[in-house]
Amino acid sequence: MTSTGGPSTRNLDLNLLLALDALLQERNVTRAGARLGLSQPAVSAALARLRRHFGDELLHRTGNRYELTPLAEQLLSRITPALAAVTRVFDATPDFDPACSRREFTLVVSDYAATVLGDHLATIVATRAPGVRLRFQQQTPYHVGHALEVLRTVDGLVLPHGFLSDIPVVDLYEDTWVCVVAQDNPRVGEELTMDDVATLPWVVTYHQPTAFTPAAQQLRSIGVEPDVRIVVESFLAVPFLVAGTERVALLQRGLAERLAGAAGVRVLACPWDVVPLKEAFWWHPSLRADPAHRWLREVLAEAGRAASPIHEADGGPQQDLFPR
Repeated sequence: MTSTGGPSTRNLDLNLLLALDALLQERNVTRAGARLGLSQPAVSAALARLRRHFGDELLHRTGNRYELTPLAEQLLSRITPALAAVTRVFDATPDFDPACSRREFTLVVSDYAATVLGDHLATIVATRAPGVRLRFQQQTPYHVGHALEVLRTVDGLVLPHGFLSDIPVVDLYEDTWVCVVAQDNPRVGEELTMDDVATLPWVVTYHQPTAFTPAAQQLRSIGVEPDVRIVVESFLAVPFLVAGTERVALLQRGLAERLAGAAGVRVLACPWDVVPLKEAFWWHPSLRADPAHRWLREVLAEAGRAASPIHEADGGPQQDLFPR
C-alpha cells in the first residue's frame, strides 16, 4: 500500500507507520518484530528506511539499551493519532450491521461518565453488537482544550455542556451537583450551610483555568473562595479523600450515591442554587454520514436516558432527595 502524497511521502509504504509505532514503543528491534509478527531483518530494514526518510537515527544506543532521539520523542506523540486516523479511513463502510460488526469505538470520558453511563452503554452494545468493542479513554484537560483536534482521532468526547461550542453534540442526560462530607464530620450538621462552605477545607477536581467543576466556579462568582487543600484529576477518588476528615467536596449526584456507602460519606444538598450538569456526547462533523457512528450516537442517547439519575415518574420529575 503506497501513499499518494507529495514528493517526500509518495514512495513510502504506509505499513511503515506500524513499524515506526512498534519501534518507538519498544525501543528494541527484536521486541518490535515480535509485536508486529515480523523477523528481525525485516524490522531492521524498516528502521533503515525510516532513518533515511527522517534524516535521523530515531533510536540511538546508550550503554546496552536504545534511547529515542529528540525527533523520535516528537513522533511518539503523533504516531497514535496518525494510526487512529488511518484506521478510521479504512473502517468506513457504506452500511453498518451491528450484529456482525467487529468495529472498535473509542470514547474519551471522565471516570464519572465511565461509571454512570458506561455500564448502560456496554449492556446495550453487548446485546445488539456482540462483536463490537468499546474503548474508554481517560479524559484529561488536554482533550478539552484541544477538542477538535482530539475528535479527529476518536469517536467522541463525553463532556458536560459549558466547555465546547460549534461542535456536533448529542445530549445524554442531566445530573446535579451535591456536596459530600464524612459521615462523622463534627463540623457539619444535617444540612450544609454557606458558612460551612466558606470555612471547611476542600477537595476539588481539575483546578485549572480551562478544567474545572462548573459548580465550584459558580461559588467564586458569588464571592466564596473555597479553601482548597487537595486537587485531584479523578471524580472516583473524591469521596475517599473526604472520608474521615473535615473536608468537603462537590460530586455528581449519580456518582455520589453509588460511592457514599463504600467511602463512608454523607451526600448533602448544596446550600446555593447550584448549576445543573447536562452531560453530552461531542463528535467530529466528518462523522455525520458514517452509518456506524450514527448507530453509536443512537445507542449513546438510549444509554443516557437509562443512566439519568433524574428519572421521570407519572409525567414529572422525581422528588428531590435533597430538599433545601
